[in-house]
This record gives sequence, C-alpha cells and structure tokens, in this order.
Amino acid sequence: MTATSVTAPTQLSDDPDALVAGWLDTDLDQWCRSVVRRHFHPETGSPYWLRRAKRFDFDPRDITRYDQLAAFGPFRLENLREQDPGDLVPQSVPRPLAGRAWDTGGTTGTPCRVFYTPDMLRHRAVWRRWSFVREGFAPGRTWLQATPTGPHLIGHGVWEVSELYAGQAYAIDMDPRWVKRLIRSGRLQDVGDYTAHLLEQITDVLRQAPVHYLNTTPALFQTLRQRHPDLVSALEGVRLSGTQISADMYRAFKSALNGGICGMTYGNTFGNAACWEVERNGELISYVPNFPQVTMAVVRKDDWSAVVDPGAVGQVRLTVLHEDLFLPNILERDQALRHRTEEWPCDGVANISPLQTTSSAPEGLY
Repeated sequence: MTATSVTAPTQLSDDPDALVAGWLDTDLDQWCRSVVRRHFHPETGSPYWLRRAKRFDFDPRDITRYDQLAAFGPFRLENLREQDPGDLVPQSVPRPLAGRAWDTGGTTGTPCRVFYTPDMLRHRAVWRRWSFVREGFAPGRTWLQATPTGPHLIGHGVWEVSELYAGQAYAIDMDPRWVKRLIRSGRLQDVGDYTAHLLEQITDVLRQAPVHYLNTTPALFQTLRQRHPDLVSALEGVRLSGTQISADMYRAFKSALNGGICGMTYGNTFGNAACWEVERNGELISYVPNFPQVTMAVVRKDDWSAVVDPGAVGQVRLTVLHEDLFLPNILERDQALRHRTEEWPCDGVANISPLQTTSSAPEGLY
C-alpha cells in the first residue's frame, strides 16, 4: 500500500470519495511514524508531548511501527481535564490557534477537552458523508439534529449535513450533563421533565417542517418511538449516535420506521467509527473506525496490551493519530466484540455496550 501525505491539508473542495480512498490506502506504520515525529519534533512539536518526553526511558522518534505505541502506556484522560487543550497541538500549527475546543460528556467528572483544527473537523465530516452514502441517506434533504449541543462535537453535525451533503438542518438544545446530574441525585421526576422538554422540541420541528431524517441518540429515539409512533413512521430515516443499541432495539426501530433507514455510528469526541454491517437482523452490529487517524482494538479487561481473538469480547482501546492530535491507547468505558473484515485495513468493533454501569456513571440520554 502507498502512504498518503501527512502535510497536505484537506479542503472542502476536494473530492470526498478520493480522500477516503487515499486514507484507506495509507500504510499505518508509515502514518504512525510521521504523526509521532511531528508531535515530538524538538522545535515544532506539541508542548504537552515534549514535556512528557523528558520522563520517557525511550526516544519517541525511534517509533517505527504502530504496534510500538504500547510503549506510551494507557493515556490518562485526566490529562485532558487538566491541560490547556492547545498544548496537545503541534507548534507547527500557526498560533494563535483558530478553531474550537470540544468537550466530552463529562459522565465521570470534569469533561475532557480537545482542540480540533480545521483539518480534523474536515476529516470527521468526510467520513460522516461516506457513512451517509453507504447507509442510503440521500443528499439535499432536511435533517433534524436532536443531539447534545454547545461544547459537544456531535452537535457539529448540522454543519456537516449542510456543507457536505447539501442539506437543510434543524437543531434542538440538549445538555446531557444536566440529565446525568439529575440521575446521580435521584431526581427521576426532573429527568422525566427534561426528557419531555427535549421531545417537545423534536415534535415541534417534526410537525412544522418537512423533515426527512433525524439524527439522535438511541435512548431518545426509543422514547420518541414509544410516545409519538406516527411521527417516527413518517420519517425516511434515522441516524443513531451512542453506545446502547441492542438487537431488540434495532428491530423495534426498523419496524417503527416502516421501511426507513436506520443508520448508526459509534464514537466520542476523540474518534468515531461508522456502522459496517448489520447481520442476523441485528444480532451483530459492527463498526469500522475512521482510518488511519482513528484506530480501535479490543483488549483483555485485565491486560490492556493484549488484543483478544476475533469474535471475543473485551474492552475497547482507542488510538487517535491525527496530525494535530496524538492520543495513544485510550481505554474506553465500553466493551465490544473484536470484528475483523478483509475489506478494512484495521480491526473493527461490534455489539458495543457499557463496560460497567453504576450509579456513579449514568448513561443518561445516551
């Protein structure tokens, strides 16, 4: 395989299909070398990683293969709660930085924050468009984005739909952290009231505008399906972003859509994976990461460095290899099957579910 350039910027005018083809033809080891050396360049590297390099017992610039990233150990997400997110961006990116810092959901405490450069946003958007095409969503349609907003990257989907898929987009206000806070404090009546508030926003748009597609979370769509089946059956499709979708939920959603599309994606602020295939009527739902900048592995729960056999269950390990953001070996709060297909250059994941569910880490509307 040939390697794509790690310096050429991605422009909106570029052919998205050609971009995806080039990314999929990337040699992962060469890409890894280039990204690591960019972040550890002594003069233009990332301030955060250059500080960390002083405490390593190896020279990161000697990394030559993707599998050698294990030398960094698991990435502590606490670093993203304490650091200036701009410090993870190489100094080769012109200062002052122009772009957005995005938050994670903050399920387990203070949110993690990462800075997205324009190239990172375009990479995510091009892959999302690729998913739209694969799943059968038509361009030039009207969408309702009923997902977290404000500092949450998923809310950026309104821009992705309008700019890369020639669509018109509506949106609602949604703060998932408030719901999680209510759950933790046992205020279930208030949880119900907030859910009703979200459904009111959704139904107002669906009744007023000719919406073709809805983008939301499995939990919120489940409630919409139960309370407003007529509005769901009128949709031409839904795209679901979140971790908790079982075979039973998938079958119920497909039935409620009355022949409409049920697309899915898995991921978070750090990296995403697109739905690859649904087999046996939802008994297997697999995803492939947005290669090569995002890769995923399924590892043993008691040994983060040991990848499980194909088809076995383990913890999801995420690695981010953007030119402008390097996050090796993030251990997610999710478990999955290791899924391998010859049509993708790296492992995928299937049948995602929370690694553990406790009262201190509620999933809320996800």
